[in-house]
Amino acid sequence: MKNKQPLIILGIETSCDETAAAVLEYKNNYFRIISNVVSSQIKIHRRYGGIVPEVAARAHIENILPVIKKALKTLENKKNRPPTYPPMRRIDLIAVTYGPGLVTSLLVGLETAKTISYLWQKPLIDINHLEAHLAANWLLSIGENPKSQIPNPKSFPAVSLIVSGGHTELGLIKKMGRYKKIGQTRDDAAGECFDKIAKLLSLGYPGGPEISRYAEKFHSKPKTINFKLPRPMINSDDFDFSFSGLKTAVLYLVKKNKNKIKNENFIKKVCAETQQAIIDVLIYKTVKAAKKYRAKTVFLSGGVAANQELRNQFNLNLKSKFSNLNFLVPPKNLCTDNAAMVAAAGILKYNSLTPRQKIKLKNNWQRIKANPNLNL
Repeated sequence: MKNKQPLIILGIETSCDETAAAVLEYKNNYFRIISNVVSSQIKIHRRYGGIVPEVAARAHIENILPVIKKALKTLENKKNRPPTYPPMRRIDLIAVTYGPGLVTSLLVGLETAKTISYLWQKPLIDINHLEAHLAANWLLSIGENPKSQIPNPKSFPAVSLIVSGGHTELGLIKKMGRYKKIGQTRDDAAGECFDKIAKLLSLGYPGGPEISRYAEKFHSKPKTINFKLPRPMINSDDFDFSFSGLKTAVLYLVKKNKNKIKNENFIKKVCAETQQAIIDVLIYKTVKAAKKYRAKTVFLSGGVAANQELRNQFNLNLKSKFSNLNFLVPPKNLCTDNAAMVAAAGILKYNSLTPRQKIKLKNNWQRIKANPNLNL
């Protein structure tokens, strides 16, 4: 679909512990990020060693309006318009996450978006958080390239791995909007496993970046690792994952080596082996799925996709095993929760609607409800 006038989309995201708003421009099948504002709660939750839902919700309430105002400020073009020109007039569509996530967090963003939709009389589109992570694969950071193109039909069928603190799942995408889950974690997600193991090692929160940092230190001056952690379910006949056994194995390893728990070399070895165990399982299962379904593209997204070692090894493995396969992964700042990906998913969903369905979006604020257990 080609449009002469650009569509301006406001995206809002509050599914967990990031308060985010973004403004995206869409024209002639291209996206351009105008603004992407994220207010992180990491410092708040670090003292608890994890996310406290009630604390997260209160922080969202405090931050949501300032974050939206900051995102909209980029639309104030004082050279061409009067200073009093309200930026909301330039918004054509509002996209908001309605699930999955923490219900108390979701409600803050959703109710704010519904109120804005009603007051401004703008269409409102509800977005699945996981689908937004997929949409991030077609976005580039503001500083990298001014615009990026929407999905090409030749990219499909595709296999998608979404890997984060709350989700680890493999999906088959026949075309954008037609998603079939083919595998998921049976217990801890990969990001959750990183967090729990980091807590066992007293490394702080969030665990993924901390474990990655110590693993990088190990690889800069590698030494022999005299233990091996399990790669759970790597040889199972399905595409499911399980990471609780890895966490338990580290727990027993730490108990067995109490005298080494403050030894940096020991911690670096545990982190390097933990990271590699998770990477091995994620890559093996994804490659297996790509072969079975004859995928033309592999998508990697979610917060854990910001792990540089995971990105590097994914790229090398796919290149060595496939002669003609696209590998897409978002820029690191668009892997973690943000609203640009929500806005992008909003456009992709909007383009799939009929004219009558698009008209009904103006009253969507009356119908949308938060769904913390939403699936793709």
